[in-house]
Amino acid sequence: MSRGLVSGRRRRTTWRADGFALIDIIFVAGMIALLSMIALPRLLVAQQSAGAASAIGSLRAINSGQLVYALTCAAGFYAPRLTVLGQPTPGSNDPFVSYNLGYADVVTRSNYIIQMSGVSFPAAPAACNGMAAGEGAQSFKSAADPSQPGNVRFFGSNANGQLWTHSSTLFAVMPEIGPPPVGLPMLK
Repeated sequence: MSRGLVSGRRRRTTWRADGFALIDIIFVAGMIALLSMIALPRLLVAQQSAGAASAIGSLRAINSGQLVYALTCAAGFYAPRLTVLGQPTPGSNDPFVSYNLGYADVVTRSNYIIQMSGVSFPAAPAACNGMAAGEGAQSFKSAADPSQPGNVRFFGSNANGQLWTHSSTLFAVMPEIGPPPVGLPMLK
């Protein structure tokens, strides 16, 4: 009897196709890479837009916190730093801005650097949340600058409550009262 013959018949070897071939995996990986390349720029734009919305919300929260602080706690004067707005009044657990804005004088949130300052006025009275006499400010300015390169949306505000936008930082040029020399006002 010769090899391969069983009962007078030749045995056939057949291959079963279980799993994936290497070419299938390469094709799927290529499709995923192509779709990722298409979606990535739009994802980055969406991330920048979300960060800008968060920065605008932070500046509005600072403006509201300053107004409440001046009217209820500091006899018409503003807080000179974010950490002062982050201090609650005695008998309350609620600060004038949320903890994630008032825990430091310069805060990074959603890829934006948020900062605020006000020039102390020597005749300002002590405030109800522990700020000493002479530290209160007659006005203030705040700004949100992007912390990542490539983002060109900068925001600023001051005691007037108007938000401004520009393609470079507004914190350095923003006056404590009135419009800045550069930038455009944002609709409320």
